[in-house]
Amino acid sequence: MKPIISPSILSANFAHLSKDMDMINHSEADWVHIDIMDGVFVPNISFGFPVLKFVTELTKKPLDVHLMIVQPEKFIPEVKALGASIMNVHYEACPHLHRVVQQIREAGMKPAVTINPATPVMLLQDIICDVHMVLIMSVNPGFGGQKFIEHSLEKVRELRALIDRTGSKALIQVDGGVNLETAKLLIEAGADVLVAGNAIFGAEDPEKVIQQMKAL
Repeated sequence: MKPIISPSILSANFAHLSKDMDMINHSEADWVHIDIMDGVFVPNISFGFPVLKFVTELTKKPLDVHLMIVQPEKFIPEVKALGASIMNVHYEACPHLHRVVQQIREAGMKPAVTINPATPVMLLQDIICDVHMVLIMSVNPGFGGQKFIEHSLEKVRELRALIDRTGSKALIQVDGGVNLETAKLLIEAGADVLVAGNAIFGAEDPEKVIQQMKAL
């Protein structure tokens, strides 16, 4: 099965956003990855819902919304209003994760959970059958363009084993330092969904890079 490619608009050129979104619409990309940062949970601020409203009007692809914020459950209505297909929250930001997952599903979205580089995969064993997807951060969240953390490959293999053992249907997504080289290794390790920012938007031919990732 071909990998699902979700370009991260965090690396897009917001002065020419319409052009970048048009490229995604005409490419083989499957989803659009949106990172929302609050400057508290991660040391950066990205964009808020008024800006994202215009982003959603420009895309024809499903929205893969990743909240790198504290108390993400407070914004379930806003994420739903964007038309998001998937709402992704951090394990580390949700002391009552099961409740948040239920609330996302009740809102009509697919719940996903993210783990940071220092968070062990085994902590997901009690939630793995309740989520649509798990995102493994292969860099420390907050900034684009970081170097891929090699141990992430082992975490993907561990997560694949957990999914197989429990009978979960969860997809494995990876975000951070994903390029054509690391993408191949991640797919071999068991990843289903690849988030790429700089590797796509920083390329001379972004559409071709998406095509090449899709063909891995």
